[in-house]
Amino acid sequence: MSHLEAGAAAPDFSVTDHQGIQRSLIDYRGAHLVLWFYPRADTPGCTTEGCGFRDIYSDFEAKGAAIVGVSFDTIEENRAFAEKFSFPYPLLCDRDRTMGLAYFATDEPGTGGYAKRIGVLIDPEGKVVEYWASASAAEFPQEVLDRIP
Repeated sequence: MSHLEAGAAAPDFSVTDHQGIQRSLIDYRGAHLVLWFYPRADTPGCTTEGCGFRDIYSDFEAKGAAIVGVSFDTIEENRAFAEKFSFPYPLLCDRDRTMGLAYFATDEPGTGGYAKRIGVLIDPEGKVVEYWASASAAEFPQEVLDRIP
């Protein structure tokens, strides 16, 4: 299997964000959760996608949805990225690739490589609504917003 099926339980995670806060799937129970995995902080495609989410963040809030970015970058790299572009949502620092492996954003355990640009929409009960094995940096923010009731 190379992706998560709709209706499957989303894999749990416990990962530190760019502010040093530990974040887990259970923290988002009761809300739709958008996970966007990106290859590297402050690179062109990742910046396009991150700013896309930032620019329509209030639309996600109006639907009661949370946005979380995930990469294999350090806390310092993701903090600088979030501050430079005023991202109002957390960026998780999956340094050991545990979350990336569980969500099929990588198939390389350890510390090599980058996350694939994938997206996951999770419902308020923690089930996968939709999985994007290849998300468009420019189009994914609006596309996933449109899928949230």
